[in-house]
Order: sequence, then structure tokens, then C-alpha cells
Amino acid sequence: MLAGVSIMELWFTEYHTENARFSFKIKKQIVSVQSEFQRIDVLDSYDFGRVLVIDGFLMFTEKDEFIYHEMITHVPMAVNPEIKDVLVIGAGDGGVVRELTRYDSIQRIDMVEIDKAVVDVCREHFPITACKMDDPRVNLFFEDGIKFVARKNDEYDLIIVDSTDPFGPGESLFTQEFYEHCFKALKASGIMVNQHESPYYPNDALAMQSAHKKIKSVFPIATVYQAHIPTYPSGHWLFGFASKGLDPTVNLNAKWESFGIQTKYYNMELHKGCFALPNYVKELLEKA
Repeated sequence: MLAGVSIMELWFTEYHTENARFSFKIKKQIVSVQSEFQRIDVLDSYDFGRVLVIDGFLMFTEKDEFIYHEMITHVPMAVNPEIKDVLVIGAGDGGVVRELTRYDSIQRIDMVEIDKAVVDVCREHFPITACKMDDPRVNLFFEDGIKFVARKNDEYDLIIVDSTDPFGPGESLFTQEFYEHCFKALKASGIMVNQHESPYYPNDALAMQSAHKKIKSVFPIATVYQAHIPTYPSGHWLFGFASKGLDPTVNLNAKWESFGIQTKYYNMELHKGCFALPNYVKELLEKA
């Protein structure tokens, strides 16, 4: 470096706890939007591609988003390949919709996102995830997910809850009232899958336990599965699987392979294994 010349480096940092944080170097900030509900930032990073940040929390990166979106979508589809009508709550980045549209057998995808600005930003800056928003089977609704699902009865085969963390706009999607509405909105063989937080850091674990306790009180089958997502807090992430009758491992359907969907993370062997949880996670769930 030349004498007297300094080079400014830009870093994004997310605090996982008061004493632990995750940082990576960014090339530039692409856009920053303050919507009615939250602040939305798009960053261009060196190691993870473009990154979506909401209210200072990392939502996804281009490098590893496929893990999250495949695991929240293909797990329920492999349990019931006959799913036709799907409700997606949240998921403004479009990744869940992208994965669902890979199934020709799905007839309707209703997507409810409270913040239209998230969808607008992702359409413009994340074409990899938002590429299927205009599929003719996709119906976009910009409103409160809990109010939307409360109006539905015996209508969906699958509900995917791809929410932000349980505070701010996403808080209502972690209440018992919301899970009860989801149960009512599902058909007799219906499945609900939700992002279930991390079991690793204490505050995240408490949120995970709270959600599991509420879901278990509503659904006859309620269990948890896991994935390794490098850029999420601790890298150890959980998803909730709840249904009115289908067991996620007993009812795993080999028909899924006939769809011929090429995935980068999910496969049927992994499906069986992802429900085998570490003992510390089992203990947290039992205590819930």
C-alpha cells in the first residue's frame, strides 16, 4: 500500500448473540429500501454472491439459498407427491415458489407476503430466486398471512410457512392461533412445513421450543428435521413438519423420484436421515 493511502473495506456483520457474530466482506451495497414494515438491503459479497438482509438480519445468500429452499419444499412433496393446492406464507424472495413450480402436478400456488417491497426488490435484484413469480399457477396476495389463512377451510394440501424470525412482521406466524388456522385450512391429508429456527444459541433454541410446543398441541403429527446452512446462525437449522396423518418417514413415497427433479442438496436418502436428530436437540424438544 502506498504511504498515506488507505483502502476502505466494507463488511457486513450479523450478531448471533451479544458475544458471537458472523461477518463477511462485501463489494458494495446495491440497494437499501425502507418499506412500511422493515428495512430491506441487497449487498454484493465476495464469497456468497448477492445477499438479502432485512432489518440487519441475513435472509439468504445466492451461494447457499438452494439448501433452505429445497429442504422446505421437497421434503413434504416426497411425503405426498399428489399435492395439488399449495399455500405459501412469506417467501417474498421467490425461492419456495421456484421449487414448487418444478412440479407439473401442482395446480395452484397461493403466495401471501405482507410486504410487497420484498417481492419487488427480489424480482429486480435476485432473478435466480424470483424467476417463477409469473408462473400462471402462482397467485400473489400482499396482506397479513394470519388473516388470509383464517378465512380458509379445507382448501390446501400443503402450507409452507417461510417466515422471517419471530419478531416484527414475522411474529404473528409463530402463534398458536396461526397454527390452528393452518390446521383448519388444510385438507384431510394436509401437511404444514415451517422454518423452525436454530437449536444452537439459547435464544434461538427458546423460539424453536415455543414453536414446537404450539404446533404439537394442534397437529397429531409434529416433528422436526434439520439441514446444514452455512450462512445461518450456527449453521445448524431446523424445519418443522406437521400433518393431519402423514408421517414424514413412514409415508415417504418413492414416486417422488419419478418426477426427475434435479436437486443440489435434497435426495431421498437425506430425507430419511434429516429426521434423525442429535441428542441435545431431542432433549430440547422433549422439554418443550
